[in-house]
Amino acid sequence: MRIALVNSRQDKAGLNIRHHIGQLLDEGGAGGWQVPGRTYAFYDVEERLIHAEAIDREIEADLLVFLSRHSSVNPVPVLTVHVTGNYGAAELGGEARTLAPAAPAMMQATLRALARHCPEGYRVSYEVTHHGPTSLSIPSFFVEIGSTEKEWGDPVAGRAVAEAVLSAAPVNAIPLIGIGGTHYAPRETEIALTSRGAFGHIASSLRQVSALDTEMVQEMIRQSGAVAAYIDRKSLSRPELERLTGIFESLEIPRLSESEIAAMGTVAWGTYRTVRKMADAITPGARCYIHALEGAGTPVLVKANPVLIAETVKSDEPGFIKNLDNLPLVHISTHDNCLLPEFITYTHHSPEIINDLNTLCVKIIRSKEITATEKDNLIITKVRFDPHKAREQGIVPGPSYRELAGGRPVTIDGRTITPDMVSSRSEIRIHIPGLEKFS
Repeated sequence: MRIALVNSRQDKAGLNIRHHIGQLLDEGGAGGWQVPGRTYAFYDVEERLIHAEAIDREIEADLLVFLSRHSSVNPVPVLTVHVTGNYGAAELGGEARTLAPAAPAMMQATLRALARHCPEGYRVSYEVTHHGPTSLSIPSFFVEIGSTEKEWGDPVAGRAVAEAVLSAAPVNAIPLIGIGGTHYAPRETEIALTSRGAFGHIASSLRQVSALDTEMVQEMIRQSGAVAAYIDRKSLSRPELERLTGIFESLEIPRLSESEIAAMGTVAWGTYRTVRKMADAITPGARCYIHALEGAGTPVLVKANPVLIAETVKSDEPGFIKNLDNLPLVHISTHDNCLLPEFITYTHHSPEIINDLNTLCVKIIRSKEITATEKDNLIITKVRFDPHKAREQGIVPGPSYRELAGGRPVTIDGRTITPDMVSSRSEIRIHIPGLEKFS
């Protein structure tokens, strides 16, 4: 990969970063941070970088990395990454309603490298898409030091950014666009640092979302090479969320929640799309959570005993989901996160998955409930506090109810009332083939 490193002679931070990249290149990568197969070339311009339109016509490269300062009305020490473009008017260079080609995988890799090398007192983050240049034909992004003269000239920050730029190495990234949040895109930053989610163009809630129509969303997707979108739902008003949801649905662009991105594991995007289609056929708007499913395979639907799954979820849903991490499957939930009894695995795993699920469910239920086994039937005895029986014993609602419901006896008019005296029992029988063999 041919990487062009571009700085402005007016930009103190850009000169700082360039100086340290030059030093590291002169050292020959002795520190082990340089990625093989890359070549680097420096380019500088007199004007501000936001006005460096069509600079790639003069450069033979596969990627442009602009080395720059970052300014803010609320200055804090920060190292940032972002791509350029204008969703609306061109207030700081570039053309109106125009986005430059992004490099999501390299932007994520650089962000992660910045986090590894970040000096004490600094933080790292994405920024949303903003300013020029926009008239570019090859992917690019800005990497910046902020936010005052002190940080721009800080040699420690310059060295950290230089090492991040040279060591950035993408790994199995999933290119996304992001919508919502502040200028510093906190949710997108967290996703990129902790998962495969790699963002290209990002739009903030406050000033940019209102400019997003169907055409601009399409452009975000195209210029990011994105396969899906993430929306910071909590940062948007209901009308804006509904409007954007309509746009994504009309364009048939998948939307991923933060938890879905985090749970995607190492499964290839094409396989994940197949899994999502299978899940959507079960319940529209389904959520998919990948556990120990890895590598290649043909996805297949596996239907578990719905009563057994429901009783396991009632007994210990967090424990059940945690233990699913040991099984090569995908669990499916409704859009409001109700876990379903349908699972997806690969065909070569399917023969043992039902048995593994049954074993896990029985283990959890036996540890949490009163159970018995009768041949291939699991019998669950439910004991519940019965307000009607309590009233028959002359107990009025209040503290005594809480004590009895908690399994503790109470004394009323000299009489001891035990929990058994005010409880109702019911049985649930679940047929599980081979149950007698379970330990």
